[in-house]
Amino acid sequence: MVTDPAPGEPEHPASHASDRPRDAELAPATNQAWFDRARRVIPGGVDSPVRSFGSVGGTPYTVERAQGPWVWDVEGRRYLDLVQSYGAVLLGHAHRAVTEAVCHAAAAGTTFGAPSPGETLLAEAIVERVAGCDQVRLVSSGTEAVMSALRVARGATGRDRVVKFDGCYHGHADVVLAGGGSGVATLGLPGSAGVPPGAVADTVVVPYNDVPVLDEQVACVIVEPVAANMGLVPPVPGFLGALREACDAVGALLVFDEVITGFRVGPGGMSTAGGVVPDLWCFGKVIGGGLPVGAFGGRRELLEVLAPEGPVYQAGTLSGNPLATAAGLAVLGHAAAADYQALADRVARFATALRETMGRRGLAVQVPVAGPLVGLFFADEPVTEYAGARSAAANGRYSAFFAGMLQRGIALPPGPYEAWFPGFSHTDAVLDEVIAAAGEVAGEMASPRPS
Repeated sequence: MVTDPAPGEPEHPASHASDRPRDAELAPATNQAWFDRARRVIPGGVDSPVRSFGSVGGTPYTVERAQGPWVWDVEGRRYLDLVQSYGAVLLGHAHRAVTEAVCHAAAAGTTFGAPSPGETLLAEAIVERVAGCDQVRLVSSGTEAVMSALRVARGATGRDRVVKFDGCYHGHADVVLAGGGSGVATLGLPGSAGVPPGAVADTVVVPYNDVPVLDEQVACVIVEPVAANMGLVPPVPGFLGALREACDAVGALLVFDEVITGFRVGPGGMSTAGGVVPDLWCFGKVIGGGLPVGAFGGRRELLEVLAPEGPVYQAGTLSGNPLATAAGLAVLGHAAAADYQALADRVARFATALRETMGRRGLAVQVPVAGPLVGLFFADEPVTEYAGARSAAANGRYSAFFAGMLQRGIALPPGPYEAWFPGFSHTDAVLDEVIAAAGEVAGEMASPRPS
């Protein structure tokens, strides 16, 4: 069971001035100053576009430290964090088990370019928890995991065509950037400049929650089993099962992108929770405990096409990094089935209370949930596909809501197409703070402004 750390103040005292780097006195003192400094050396001032606050306005806060459900910016302000590194953090920031595991691993070396026990142990932990997944190979990001899984699917089937769903984001590899959600949608881009037509010539984009007609040219269908990059859109009943049948009928492979849902919706991810077993999986986020990691896996006969045993090449210098595997093993070792259920129960209560509180203040919202994942749409009806998500985002209300919540110390994802990630450190009391703040902001948004 998860008992450490308690949400609230840090378990370790804040750093003293003498503990800081020698140039700390020369460091900027405000979020704006840090952002200005970053823009001189980093394109847009950020290393991932949504962090720029481009769709919500204002200056991004620069995080200096974090603990449990909280983050602190460089100005010393504390925020209740529902971003949690976009789902990579499950136990809470700076959980003692994770930080100690990383420190212990680092003391023995940070990377070897050779096999290490940690990668085998993490692979075993994944395979033990995910029914039907016989083998996995570790990489360094979710994008790498997807890119590699699609190469395996094409190599194993001898086919080229890939089917994906509108609004589902599978990383920034060229082949799947068409029709992407998340940051691509936030920026209003249909795909990306720099992606040649040939790169997506064999990519077919179809509506989510609608089973496509497939043929013998399709190598695979890749899907987020819970779409979490167009807001949060759960699968309608029967969708994933029908998709499994459609793939089987033409000999195509079914690929579950569980970079977000894997080991967050439950101990075995969506395939275990929903009963539909794909041919290939993509994992990331939780299995690295907050460090860069990814993995792809599947049935043994499919993974045997990979070099050195087969003709499909894939490699990575930092794949199976000992720090990431140590952190991932610490998280999976602390996440019991009862903890997942308790979190899902808390989130279900939270979602209901959030919807009712905002509704009483005059704002109609949809608050979908999938296990511990939460979404928010400013819409009158439930959202089941990308067109509905775009329509809800187009009314611009999320930006005002985001700003009002941030003023009250609640950090939400800075874009309407991202899910929220309450984790094990978000107690009922912590989530009640979010509900109270949301009620206040909703009241302000619903009240007519004085002329």
